[in-house]
Amino acid sequence: MDRVKWGVMGTANIARWATIPGMKLAESCELYAIAGRSIEKAEKFKEEYGFEKAYGTYEELLMDKEVQAVYIPLPNDIHLRWVKECLKAGKHVLCEKPLALNADEATEMYAEASKYGVHLMEAYAYLHSPYVEALKQDVNSGIIGDVDYIESAFITQGYKEDFRLHKEFGGGAMYDLGCYCTTMILSLVDSDPDLVKAVAEFSDLAVDLNTSGIIRFQNGVRASFNVGMILGENTNSRFDRLYIHGSRGSIRSEVEYNQAGELSYRIFNADGVTERKVSVPQNYSLEIENMSRCILYGDKPHISPAFSIRNAELIDRVLKEIGY
Repeated sequence: MDRVKWGVMGTANIARWATIPGMKLAESCELYAIAGRSIEKAEKFKEEYGFEKAYGTYEELLMDKEVQAVYIPLPNDIHLRWVKECLKAGKHVLCEKPLALNADEATEMYAEASKYGVHLMEAYAYLHSPYVEALKQDVNSGIIGDVDYIESAFITQGYKEDFRLHKEFGGGAMYDLGCYCTTMILSLVDSDPDLVKAVAEFSDLAVDLNTSGIIRFQNGVRASFNVGMILGENTNSRFDRLYIHGSRGSIRSEVEYNQAGELSYRIFNADGVTERKVSVPQNYSLEIENMSRCILYGDKPHISPAFSIRNAELIDRVLKEIGY
């Protein structure tokens, strides 16, 4: 099978526990190079995961002509710089969510990708999941009638020390967690928002710890979301919920984002309660496989530029509402 030589730009935790293990499972991926802010960190990852090369700077990674694609798990505030540097170097890019701090940045990045003739995709691993696809198929089948209301929540732990607590790094609940809720809602509603209202609780460091909002779409569908980093400090606590209400029933899911295994959700309608079970592989491997197929065979990115920009525009409106 054809394979893509991948480089990883950064030694972030999400790379360690999620994306790199997914890369190792992806048949189309060759774990080629790892770059860190120090050669010591990069060498540690190289030995731990079996990369062929390690670099002590991001620039060295981009100078390696063997690297075809780069995964970026860097802090939000430097996505723009390093995405553009990768694209300019002719590398395809998978960048962690949120891709950009605003819609203008996202638009600029995709324009650069087009200019240099390379692929750029925002990393929402959960959207590649068969679980999400099954949800969407049931919604589109009419099994719960016409959707009129969607409720999504993602509440996770607080942090004692983390870049997500700092505004200068693009921290806060909306950027870190709210983007999951907004992308889920947008993937289910084929319409543009005409009303967005939101409120937030802010930390002493000026980032939102807890944000709630409502969205009304032009087609009449309404949605609400609740996100927060409030469940204690440095725990493993979290709370995920997705309810989809329709004219003839509802779908209820309490599965955590990005989970793998045998997952299920419940459908409530006139026929009673149906439990839908879905077998889900590691989602991070699915996004790597999708990106590799784009590079090797010209497939379309599952997370399209239009979708990412649409989501960034919605987040912009929420952040403006809460005064971020």
